[in-house]
Amino acid sequence: MSITRRKLLTGMGAGVITVASPLNSAWAQSKAEFSYKYANNLPLTHPMNIRAKEMAEAIQKETQGRVEIRIFPSSQLGSDTDMLSQVRSGGVEFFTLSGLILATLVPASSITGIGFAFGNYADVWKALDGDLGAHVRKEINKANLVVMDKIWDNGFRQITSSTKPIQTAADLKGFKIRVPVSPLWTSMFKAFDSAPASINFNEVYSALQTKIVDGQENPLAIIDTAKLNEVQKYCSLTNHMWDGFWFLANKRAWERLPENLRAIVAKNINAAGMKEREDVAGMNASLQKGLTEKGMIFNQTTPESFRDRLRAGGFYAEWKTKLGNEAWEMLERYSGKLA
Repeated sequence: MSITRRKLLTGMGAGVITVASPLNSAWAQSKAEFSYKYANNLPLTHPMNIRAKEMAEAIQKETQGRVEIRIFPSSQLGSDTDMLSQVRSGGVEFFTLSGLILATLVPASSITGIGFAFGNYADVWKALDGDLGAHVRKEINKANLVVMDKIWDNGFRQITSSTKPIQTAADLKGFKIRVPVSPLWTSMFKAFDSAPASINFNEVYSALQTKIVDGQENPLAIIDTAKLNEVQKYCSLTNHMWDGFWFLANKRAWERLPENLRAIVAKNINAAGMKEREDVAGMNASLQKGLTEKGMIFNQTTPESFRDRLRAGGFYAEWKTKLGNEAWEMLERYSGKLA
């Protein structure tokens, strides 16, 4: 199923997405046995929230109204770090988070975002649906969180700027760039001799608008849905890292669900994640054209100068040591030799 204009407009109708109406009159008269909150940091119009709404409706229907999932988009329940704390404590039951931000709690999860590791989606999904993904999920489970099998797509990340296009690694020297609150991002841009500033996503637009930073980096889908083109002139197609969202659950809340309900919830979350992957890949084909029409200036780049700078700056050697030889060998099966 494709994301249509009608679906986008429907998704924009409210601040909190809930199942639109009871699926039968009996459900209207009784509160769900399990009413869980799902929080994320993305706008209503992003495929994640459109597919999550479908997912919540399917779960309510298949559980005969026993499980209700209420969706809170756009960082309504706090910053990424706030919501990570909440899903750990049980304040929210479900949360989707970039593996690179989750790395503040689960260091192994940062491996999916190693700079210039993946050249295309085929390699990403082989790795993340295969042994590398299994390795990361095992480490997440050790942190007393439950993680779904399928990681959702955030896309390949691009660098935007209000001051200049980024053509080579040399253009990043001294560049004031917003990065998520994550050790790997900070480490990578320090290797480029940039000036990275860790800022939660809900503060990015204002940080760019007030020139606290000159640029940021995100996939095209987020640049568009968060309207960052309004405060950024240039977009450099660096594809410098791939990023995805792990679908996390509070362990106690998950275990409260009977096993048959857990199976229904997990099945629908993973199915929605697979559809969201297709949506994001499909959107990327048209987003550059749309953003160009809105006045954004795009330029192509090649990875060689960036990879060379990361090698020379010791970035790959540092992260191989941090992540361990076993995990690094798994990564290089898909990326080729990095360190």
